[in-house]
Formats: sequence, structure tokens, C-alpha cells
Amino acid sequence: MNYSRINFLFIADVVGTEGFNAVASLIDQVRSKHSIHFTIVNGENSANGKGLTKSIAEAFFNLGVDVITSGNHIWNKKQVYPFLDENKDVLRPLNYPQGCPGHGTRIKELQGGVPVAVINLQGRSFMYPIDCPFRKASEEIEILKKSGIKNIIVDFHAEATAEKLALAWYLDGKVSAIIGTHTHVQTADERILPHGTAYISDAGMTGPFDSVIGMDIDTAVNRFLTQMPIYYKTARGNTKFCGVVVSINPRNGEAVSIKRIQLDLDKHV
Repeated sequence: MNYSRINFLFIADVVGTEGFNAVASLIDQVRSKHSIHFTIVNGENSANGKGLTKSIAEAFFNLGVDVITSGNHIWNKKQVYPFLDENKDVLRPLNYPQGCPGHGTRIKELQGGVPVAVINLQGRSFMYPIDCPFRKASEEIEILKKSGIKNIIVDFHAEATAEKLALAWYLDGKVSAIIGTHTHVQTADERILPHGTAYISDAGMTGPFDSVIGMDIDTAVNRFLTQMPIYYKTARGNTKFCGVVVSINPRNGEAVSIKRIQLDLDKHV
């Protein structure tokens, strides 16, 4: 099959049951509208707001998701660790030290044999002091390019906008897209960088928006008021489906367009 464009759907951080239900309800509609060829979802918060389980991952795959990315919360459910080794379609950040379970890159082929690579990275500013995402990305991209892979999507799970932007400029022209995750607040800075890399600081959150980034409002406020380690619980209500659609020229791997998505579940079901 010859592609004039490859359309990727990236579904922003899915939070809890409400977030998963939004994906289940709207994914087919979104894929049809945007003629999607490949779907990625960040699923690290889909298990009660923190973590991922094997059963939830398999449910995503049953919906047609191609790759699940993650971040620092991938380690919250220990029972998923063996699954990270078994299933290469579930990623943890590539720049965790050697010896951690799982994989940080996934290469898959579209219909017609066109290869696509997904790299999962994690930032270090205000987060764990793991291996350098910049150097690790360069090493991995060099390996992919030697294999002839041009279409490369990066999920950069990071806290600081400056770190996300710095990585974007560092990798401009080397990857097709860099999509920021982790903060759960969708940014309005989507753009194509000068050398053909699509970028957005954060794709947002798929889940309950009447919340504090997906968590129950009263619980979150009390944590700030008291500084006590109160157990978070996921919120309910005003559920939205967020993400981005990126179109790529498969001949050179350069991005052609990037579009933000934010849909109200109640208005689109």
C-alpha cells in the first residue's frame, strides 16, 4: 500500500475508568474522521489514576490501539512488570537504567510494510534523576536511521516545558513528532519546527476535567492545605477525550501537520 500521508492519533494521558470509557466511546469516531493509520495512547494513569495493568492494556489493544506509552507511574502496579517484558507494544521510558523491566522503543509495520517507530522518554527536571533523555534519544535514533526507519514518534513524559522544548529543538529534523505528556493540561503551542518535526508541549488528559489533573478536587485541595500524604482518588464528571493528530510524509518522515483534539464525551456519544 502506498501512503501519500501517514496519520497518527496520539491519545493523551488516560486517567482511570472514566478516561478509558472515553477512549472506548470515541476512538472509532476520531479514527474515522481523521483517517488514522496508527494509534498511540499514554496509559500510565489508566489503573485508578496511577499505573497500568495487563487487563487494561489488553482492553486498549482490543480497541485497536497499536502502542501504549507511559512514564514515571508505569511502576505503580508491580504486577505489570512481567507483562512489560512479554509485550513489546507496551513501553516504559527508554532512559531508565539497564535492568529495568520492559522496552523503550517499538518498531511496527503499517499495511504495506511501512515501518514506524515509537520512542518513549522521560524528563529529569523535577523528576527522577535517570539517564539522559537527550543522549539516549540520539543513540536510539541513530540505530533506527541505520535500519532505514524515517517515521519516528516520541512521547516525552516530562514536567518542565523548557526541557520539552529543548529536546524538540535538539531532535528537530531527526524525528517526525515529539509529543509532550505528564502534566495533563493541553497546551496550545502545537507547531511544525523548521526541519520538519511536529511538536506540542503537552497533549493533555483523557478523563474527568472537573478535577485536579484527573484527581478528586477535595482530596487534592486538602493535600495542599495540610501537606499530609492523603491518598488520591480519581474524579468523576465532565469527561473529555484529548490528544493530537499528526500527519507525516512517509517518504522523508517529516511532519506535514499537527492538530489538537479535545472532545466532550457527553456531546459526541
